[in-house]
Amino acid sequence: MSAHHQQSIHATPVRAADHLQEEGFVTLTLGGMLCGVPVLAVREVVTDSKIVRVPLAPDAIAGNINLRGRIVTAIDTRCRLGLEPAPQTAERVALVAEMDGALYALLIDQVLEVLSLRTDQIEETPSNLSATWQTYSKGVYRLSERLMVVLDIERLLALPS
Repeated sequence: MSAHHQQSIHATPVRAADHLQEEGFVTLTLGGMLCGVPVLAVREVVTDSKIVRVPLAPDAIAGNINLRGRIVTAIDTRCRLGLEPAPQTAERVALVAEMDGALYALLIDQVLEVLSLRTDQIEETPSNLSATWQTYSKGVYRLSERLMVVLDIERLLALPS
């Protein structure tokens, strides 16, 4: 099997001939902001799932969803990032990720595409982003028409104790 064929099958960082690494990102929008999360952090993307509110849960916990018989904690990513709540009529998409053996669903506005970006091109999070965004960002990529904020999945999934 050729190295190129293996790269298209596996979503792991790859080494190009010039020894530069690339990483795949699922791109998404949150409140009009372009964001990305590493492909390897996303188990699946779920649409049209019913969220059951959990009494006395923190504001960032939107509730639970039933994913093929597994209860998954749904995190309101907009709330986590200090954005206005999504309109009640808005259809939300959930990126399902796993941490410490538990499944979590990050509620986002829209999933776009998967991009492969060079790891040496990531830049520090701009200081003009809010402190909240800086907390949950691993850096930014300058794309042709806008910035893409790389979200820190581990921090977003960490529930308050």
